[in-house]
Amino acid sequence: MRPLTQEETNTFFDKLSKYIGENIKLLIDRQDGTYCFRLHKDRVYYMSEEQLKIGSSAAGECLVSIGSCFGKFTKSGKFHLHITALDYLAPYAKHKVWLKSSAEQQFLYGHHIMKSGLGRITESTEQYQGVIVYNMNDLPLGFGVAAKSTLACRNCDPMTIVVFHQADTGQYIREEDTLT
Repeated sequence: MRPLTQEETNTFFDKLSKYIGENIKLLIDRQDGTYCFRLHKDRVYYMSEEQLKIGSSAAGECLVSIGSCFGKFTKSGKFHLHITALDYLAPYAKHKVWLKSSAEQQFLYGHHIMKSGLGRITESTEQYQGVIVYNMNDLPLGFGVAAKSTLACRNCDPMTIVVFHQADTGQYIREEDTLT
């Protein structure tokens, strides 16, 4: 387990900023203590300083995971967010999408969101902006990327894709063997 390099930090924070903007600093300097991000086996973990002290005493090859996994770096150096980061990203989300109850199941099965399933969308959401997806009861279901801006969503066909699927809570069941 090691700190992220400058290049890894830039890539990771660029990805996070698509979803929570400048609120990244609120993840690190919290009221209940200081938190940090650490890299272990190409995965980025979010943990408190206390957890870091405990985890650093274990041998690297014996440590499976510590803290919460935010995602992983691919072989090409790109960063992919995991659904395990949803609980930490949702409170700080800049752009949100709410689904109608009829579209919830489709999203949880891994499908994109159509205009017909869109309940609400945050004003001033731009195209290709990261969004957190909620149901109408404000329960976070996952996250995605806006395929259309807020203005474009108003005038598009009901069968047009408005949000590209990235991750959803259904992945806990579908990919339980590979999610760590």
